[in-house]
Amino acid sequence: MKRLIFVLCVLLVVFVVIWLVAYMHKSPMVPNNEYQASNRDAQIAIYDIDDLELEASEIIPQGGFDYIRGGAETEQTMMRNTSAFDDVDIVPRVLTGVVEPNISTSILGIDISLPVIAAPAAAHGLAHVSAEAGTAHGVAASGTIMSVSTYASSTLEEIARAGRGAPQWFQLYLSKDENINRAIIKKAEDLGYKAIILTVDAPVGGNRVADLRNDFKFPLELPNVPKKSIKTKGQGISKIFAASKNDLSPYDIMWVKSITKLPIVVKGIQHPDDAETAILAGADAVWVSNHGGRQLDGAPASFEMLPVIAERVNKRVPIIFDSGVRRGQHIFKAIASGADVVAIGRPVIYGLALGGWRGVVDVFDWLKKDLRRVMTLAGAQNIDDIKNIELRPKCMMVRCDKI
Repeated sequence: MKRLIFVLCVLLVVFVVIWLVAYMHKSPMVPNNEYQASNRDAQIAIYDIDDLELEASEIIPQGGFDYIRGGAETEQTMMRNTSAFDDVDIVPRVLTGVVEPNISTSILGIDISLPVIAAPAAAHGLAHVSAEAGTAHGVAASGTIMSVSTYASSTLEEIARAGRGAPQWFQLYLSKDENINRAIIKKAEDLGYKAIILTVDAPVGGNRVADLRNDFKFPLELPNVPKKSIKTKGQGISKIFAASKNDLSPYDIMWVKSITKLPIVVKGIQHPDDAETAILAGADAVWVSNHGGRQLDGAPASFEMLPVIAERVNKRVPIIFDSGVRRGQHIFKAIASGADVVAIGRPVIYGLALGGWRGVVDVFDWLKKDLRRVMTLAGAQNIDDIKNIELRPKCMMVRCDKI
């Protein structure tokens, strides 16, 4: 009998240890009994990254999916973000000897496995119960940078812990309360975030028609927004934007620069004059973006503005680029047009919904494979080679203005 009791006690101890290890390594769940986000946890098969949107629409509740997918008004700018890449061609090269291209690079002193990082996006908990903590786990496993939104549905602590020491940047929507800004920047510093992304293109929310039709309100809290600023659960994005500081000027860049030693990335640049202003105000990098077509409809595609912004920047600071990137050729064309790295948002969230952190890894793995294929066919052995390649405007066969 004593021997049986001893064996049972040993088994109990083993079970408790296994449970504790599993608990410590799993991504935190977003507590929410009303909104049923995905809880999938498996690798996903990706044949074409565009397929993920339809697949994700079948498992993310409609309000949440439309918020993630949607753009402003008629979504013309959102659609142009991707179609604009078709206006230039990559001329194939042969006899180059290129094989197994090196796609690694660095940005702001951080080495990454590919020239693609995760863009900041609100409320990953709409897509998956692990929320940004799950995304951070997948991004870290992919060897690149996780950008964390102020409007994340995981806490900064949870996201940092899930990243297990991998590089993360914190995206800041300035509050009207200076003390709140100081506190959250200090928290990001203390948790090991490597840069502050100051988003400047959202003084008001865009006219997002799908959200209005759905009467979409966030079904979960955004815990990094202090409740004394605004109670986020049950609010729409426009009201949340309205609670932030909306009269931004170059002095805000200077002020943030004055209270942190972290590099400042100014996100939402769509005009070369604004890039110049940001650099003169102290920006350590500029981020060319039209917010994924979610702010001003009728604006140019981000890719259309990238070359003229890169020309003005003239390599004084690094350029991050987003909006519409879906495949290897888009990454290649953006880098050839002046970007140092690109960022992706929606595909990462779709991957999270479809497979949890493993789905995020699969998205980045697909892009790695696709980029290597494009580089091989274009004769580029590394990222610096891409920067020296001239794209061919499609209008070269007819009379047209120079792009």
